Amino acid sequence: MTASRIARVSLISVFALIFSACGTLPSGGTWGDSATIRPGWARVGQAARAAATDPWVWAPLATAALLQVDDFDRRTSDWAREHTPIFGSQSNAEKWSDDLRSTAGVVSLVTLVATPGGDDAGQWLISKAKGGAVEVAAIGVTSAATVALKSATGRERPNGADDESFPSGHTSSAAVHGQLAKINLESIPMSAGLRLTADIGIDAVTVGTAWARVEAGWHYPSDTLVGMALGTFVASFATRAFLPETAQDALGLAATDGGAMLEWNVRF
Repeated sequence: MTASRIARVSLISVFALIFSACGTLPSGGTWGDSATIRPGWARVGQAARAAATDPWVWAPLATAALLQVDDFDRRTSDWAREHTPIFGSQSNAEKWSDDLRSTAGVVSLVTLVATPGGDDAGQWLISKAKGGAVEVAAIGVTSAATVALKSATGRERPNGADDESFPSGHTSSAAVHGQLAKINLESIPMSAGLRLTADIGIDAVTVGTAWARVEAGWHYPSDTLVGMALGTFVASFATRAFLPETAQDALGLAATDGGAMLEWNVRF
């Protein structure tokens, strides 16, 4: 199955979630309606700390640091370019990286549309515009930060094409879109098994993009790992700070037969 075929299948699969777009969040509101440009410094600090402790942020950074020992980063890159164990050739790996990155963007957009927007068309549009603005800003910040880091570090690519190796733009783009998609899905009711499957699939797209860039010779593994951490951090921080109703870490009160129960739901 080609990468473009996988992109189409992914789109069709996630597109079914659009039928969930009507309805509301457990609080009774609609996704995106509570978006704010003034979250307050306390919330900004909490959002930054929570984003930094996401395993998809600190684990890639820690791995990137470990790869610097004994020049393992460069040696892994050389091996991947020579053997291309997953994609078969550097040109095929490059094509896959493009298609997988595009898939992440499509899934992010479709899940945004699928979030609960209520039954009123006007309110639906307003809510999507407000929530969408936060997510577009996260994507823009990720892109700008990636470009700034490339300029500041000037790391030569493994293939010697230029000095824009660090960090990987393809991977940071796939990661920010993937994280936003997972966060969007948190607001859509579904079984635990389906949610886990969706999260694994989205993460696979990000990881696949990263490794494809390594096999294609455009990046060292550490470049892609830092790109992964960057995109995930920005998406997580932006939604936690500026989209208060996004279901990530949630504390709530649920009614039971015997009274009430305090619930704390944490997304891993």
